Amino acid sequence: MKKILQDLSFAEVETLVIGMGEKKFRAKQLFEGLTQGKAISAITSLSKDFKARLLEEYEDVPVKIKETYYSSDGTEKYLFELADGNIVEGVLMKYKYGFTQCISTQVGCRMGCKFCASTLNGLVRNMTAGEILSQILIVNALHKADALGKGDEARAVTNIVLMGSGEPLDNYDETVKFLRNVTAEEGVRISARNISLSTCGIVPKMYQFAEEGIPLNLTVSLHATDDITRARTMPVAKAYKIEDILKACDHYFQKTGRRYYFEYTLIEGENCDEAHAEALIKLLKGKPCHVNLIRLNEVKERDLKALDDKSAYRFLGKLEKGGLSATLRRQIGVDIGGACGQLRANYINEK
Repeated sequence: MKKILQDLSFAEVETLVIGMGEKKFRAKQLFEGLTQGKAISAITSLSKDFKARLLEEYEDVPVKIKETYYSSDGTEKYLFELADGNIVEGVLMKYKYGFTQCISTQVGCRMGCKFCASTLNGLVRNMTAGEILSQILIVNALHKADALGKGDEARAVTNIVLMGSGEPLDNYDETVKFLRNVTAEEGVRISARNISLSTCGIVPKMYQFAEEGIPLNLTVSLHATDDITRARTMPVAKAYKIEDILKACDHYFQKTGRRYYFEYTLIEGENCDEAHAEALIKLLKGKPCHVNLIRLNEVKERDLKALDDKSAYRFLGKLEKGGLSATLRRQIGVDIGGACGQLRANYINEK
């Protein structure tokens, strides 16, 4: 596989262009074309000779949309094909304030969480910063007519969630590079405050990330109130205790001033009776956090069952009455396999 030009920052593209004997202004033309989601060969402001030389070393299109699925609620789900033939997936959720895109950071995942289809075939490889970014660039280009703003500020995707296939902090360097590039003034310019990163709780990397100066919305997959219960569905719990995760979250708040979030998937018979609600209140009350309750999207290869809606709202009510900031996430894209990893797993099985 060739190198990926979208991995580079504007300053790095400028150095590359000058090193290839081109005028400095060509860097801006090249970078703008890439930011607009164009293939190298489709950037008309560049000469054929320059593009030919670039294509000797760099992928023309590092990420393509292989298949698109449309939900009755307006959600779109994509199977993205990488240049080496690997498949990842992403989701576009449409709201009145703009579009939120859920993106992947790895091909597969090695974390082994039992409620997630992304882990079924293990980790294939990490994605590069440019591959992660290209998921957004291609969807922005696809929905150009829906872009909010004017001129250079116009973009369809206004919010990003790193909650697709993979554990972002397990691909730490490329994830951080992506975040710096996507928030940079020369690029897509999405504010860090409009980005959420979801982690299963890799504590050392959480501390490291707090020092990066990227004040995004840190979200931790909790899904239990004690380590023994958590370990039944999340193998990572054997390495990092809930107590240590909470300390890392508090450190993140101290460094960034940003409250943190917990995802809590409601699994019937596992983590959502009255005692669990009381334990969650005791664990988190008074902390600068918010709890996102999630109704389980059942994975056919697992034996976990979703909680019914009435019971889910009852659990939410208990948290709110107990003083926690909490919401029950609206279910979207259910009719197109909207949960993480489901489409990719089905695609692999069919092939």
